Amino acid sequence: QVQLVESGGGSVQAGGSLRLSCAASGLTFSSYELGWFRQTPGEEREFVGAISWDGASTYYPDYLKGRFTTSRDNVKSTVFLQMSNLKPEDTAVYYCAAVFMGESPFLAQTRPDDYDYWGQGTQVTVST
Repeated sequence: QVQLVESGGGSVQAGGSLRLSCAASGLTFSSYELGWFRQTPGEEREFVGAISWDGASTYYPDYLKGRFTTSRDNVKSTVFLQMSNLKPEDTAVYYCAAVFMGESPFLAQTRPDDYDYWGQGTQVTVST
């Protein structure tokens, strides 16, 4: 069955960098648009970034653009989130998600309800 497993979370000081990975199995990885979300207690799940099925297109919120970069390796069925210049407000549980797109144009899905499958999340803690 479909499984998404995040890894790479941990604690880092403000200004540092962290690279998250999300390994997928049980699906045709290249047919899916991948997204990243984050969530803190008491808050709604927040869109972080998305990448098209072929990795040619990405989309980020303006306030994260330039610090966060997502990429994918369709051979290894893995998507990455490279985070740099981390800030305390980046502290959250980070989730990867997948939505079937086939070879349709990149839609940059930003809502949690847009996605079909989710990982369990990985904690990222940024300290001052």
